[in-house]
Amino acid sequence: MTDQTFSMHGKHVAITGASSGFGAHFATLLAAAGARVALGARRLDKISEQVAGINADGGQALGLALDVRDAQSARAFLQDAATAFGPIDVLINNAGVESGAKTYAMIDEEDWDFVMDTNLKAAWRLSKYYTEQVLASQQGGGNIINIASITAYRTIKGQFPYAVSKAALIKVTEVMALEAAKFGIRVNALAPGYILTDVSRVLLESAGSDEFRKGIPMRRYGEFADLDGPILLLASDASCYMTGSTLVVDGGHICAEM
Repeated sequence: MTDQTFSMHGKHVAITGASSGFGAHFATLLAAAGARVALGARRLDKISEQVAGINADGGQALGLALDVRDAQSARAFLQDAATAFGPIDVLINNAGVESGAKTYAMIDEEDWDFVMDTNLKAAWRLSKYYTEQVLASQQGGGNIINIASITAYRTIKGQFPYAVSKAALIKVTEVMALEAAKFGIRVNALAPGYILTDVSRVLLESAGSDEFRKGIPMRRYGEFADLDGPILLLASDASCYMTGSTLVVDGGHICAEM
């Protein structure tokens, strides 16, 4: 096994929700590994500095406007990325939101729709459009990575409907993998544990944070770098015989709940 196995040279990766958090980190990492990266976000000014930094370091990056809840915007994002950098080899459905620390009885329909449309429906829609693009371009196959969460497996209060959307995303991954195999498209998911992002900030910076951390066998929250190996595995040809899988990266947190 060599570094070449995990190389991204010659590959084009499109990433949704790339203005911050996981998406921004993945863009920089994959570009450094040799990929051409198309970053999608609702506001171009939010990704302009990220794109400029990648290009200044010798990478190839492009920022594109993207509202994942808008069908026309989603289709345009994929088309514009392919026009600029060629056929998309990897689509990373990373865009995600949450509704705050609310229970099922506290949220309203607007909360529900906002989270489910962003975290779940958008991943399906973009994957559908991407599949159509793969078939139309006759590129011979593709790769979809859905960014899930260990909240799909852990049941705690105040994460509804975020946890529901992420649990559903894992099932979406499995069904899409089964149905997309005939097109040469692999579909896998990455389920990070608790890592400080805009989505997890409310919990990880709360008064009970230290006690919560003690429930993780490795006794620490994750860092972005902890996801480098797993995302490179899923995005590269190193995972060419993987589909329908979910990689959990959580410091053993799920094991502690069993």
